[in-house]
Amino acid sequence: MNQISTKFELTGSYFSKPALPAGRLAKLVKKNIMSSFQIIVLSIFGVFAIVGVALFASFTGGAGLLVEEINIWGSVENIKMQEFLISLREVDESFEKVKYTEIEPFEFDEVLTEALATGTGPDIFMLPQKSILKHKAKIFPIPYEAITERSFKDKYVEEGELLLSPEGILGLPFFIDPMVMYWNRDIFSSAGVAAPPKKWEEFFALSQKITEKDANFNVMISLISFGEFRNLNHAKDIISMLMMQADSIMTEFDSKGNLDIKFNKTSTGKIDTIEEAVNFFVQFSNPSKSVYTWNRSLPNSEDAFISNKLALYLGYASEIKNLRKKNPNLNFDVTYMPQADTGKSITFGNLTSLVIAKKSRKIESAFKVINAMTTDSLLAEISRVTELPPTSRILLSEKPQNPYADVFYGSSLISKAWLDPNPAGTDVVFRNMIDSIISGREKVANAINRAVSETKQLIQ
Repeated sequence: MNQISTKFELTGSYFSKPALPAGRLAKLVKKNIMSSFQIIVLSIFGVFAIVGVALFASFTGGAGLLVEEINIWGSVENIKMQEFLISLREVDESFEKVKYTEIEPFEFDEVLTEALATGTGPDIFMLPQKSILKHKAKIFPIPYEAITERSFKDKYVEEGELLLSPEGILGLPFFIDPMVMYWNRDIFSSAGVAAPPKKWEEFFALSQKITEKDANFNVMISLISFGEFRNLNHAKDIISMLMMQADSIMTEFDSKGNLDIKFNKTSTGKIDTIEEAVNFFVQFSNPSKSVYTWNRSLPNSEDAFISNKLALYLGYASEIKNLRKKNPNLNFDVTYMPQADTGKSITFGNLTSLVIAKKSRKIESAFKVINAMTTDSLLAEISRVTELPPTSRILLSEKPQNPYADVFYGSSLISKAWLDPNPAGTDVVFRNMIDSIISGREKVANAINRAVSETKQLIQ
């Protein structure tokens, strides 16, 4: 994958949507769907898939009447999506037929799975990046003949490349929620520190300047909530980010299209950087270390931050309103995630994409809708209503006036994630990895290797 410059130099352009040449349809069906020599009787489901490809062949991406109702499911608040749909309908009044249903995030996976199994599901659904693998079999992949890999990469943020599969493009990136660093200005000022850290190596000296302990060695004010898993918000995402900054491959597909777990592998073969990253995280909970600043008896990291007990909170851009709401008097600011000295500028990002349900009988119309919804003008609109960065490189090059949004935009360009085979299962894997290290049961290298083995078992 192409690395994004830390100076955020952009080379993106609007992606094209070329039509499939009519003569190539038979070849595409023969290659990507099924062979008549292998399967004699087509299931109804398979017929829909072939019809969908045929419809892609005739679709040029231009304006035209939407002759059938299209249902979209997602977890964006209904009031915000209705505002967005007004802008969509201004593109073509026939988009009045596009309907939206809000599903609560905590029940979305279950509701979607049951609905698609009974034939009552949506034509399009919003897919968080953590659920790409979980729902991959439910997605109708967009053929590369319809949208090329090159045009996709030119159009969208790099994290969107998680959607590029051997079968086709699994979805189109809609909006992104990058992880940033919130910092308490009062705590920093009281300690005589003028600015937040930009590099992780700065945390060693900062911990001794900012962390306050009483006579019994109880932590009263903490620099950072590192070292423990259970009372750290977004613990797995933060640890993953540190590992990716250390050049961990995390996951990738092998030559047979199977997911391979590579937490303990780097692109250069130098694996000690990953061990150093994990060791950096855990040492902040070690009372014998000079950087000791956190333990499991302390409150949740978000609660500690809004209570003026935590100097730095690593959270998502979407959390800023909630932090302000919980403590209107909290004097905080937001900045970029600190980086390691590996030359890779990386933060973790939660990407939400629009995907076509494989069981939809309206493939052409669904394709037309998600293309319209991901033009730059509509991506700018969903960014406005959600107050989250757009996924378009061109839009991200237009720096906003809001100083918070400026950090969010820049962070989106360096956002990355990995294909998680089982989010709930890997939460347990990462928690056990950290617990085994801080308890002294395992050395860092052994704990990471065991996390790889346990994650592979989740896939099996």
